[in-house]
Formats: sequence, structure tokens, C-alpha cells
Amino acid sequence: MAFVGLVLCVGGFALSVGGLALTASVAGRMIIAMIGIAISLAGIIGFVNRAYQKNAVWRRQP
Repeated sequence: MAFVGLVLCVGGFALSVGGLALTASVAGRMIIAMIGIAISLAGIIGFVNRAYQKNAVWRRQP
């Protein structure tokens, strides 16, 4: 689960950076960058955070 989140984070970053080569217009680059940021945030909040919440310190039984 954490690996999927990491792949989404790197993929979103790659999309944001790769958008520079895809289009020359500022609006197109901004839209592609916002989509890449949204994918990265979905990976961080949706997958990585959920994976680490399973083994959180406060959930351990004493």
C-alpha cells in the first residue's frame, strides 16, 4: 500500500515536470501541473498515510 502511494507521488511529480515538454501554453502547463499535484496528494493522503496509520504508535496495545 505504501509502495502504491510512493509510485503515485513520483508519477504525479513526473507528470508535473513532464508537462513542460508537452505543451507550450501557460494555461496547458498549469492544468497539467495541477493534475500532477492532485495525483501526488492522492498518493500521499490516500495511500501512504493510510498505510502508516495501520501501525501507528497510539494503536499499539501495551
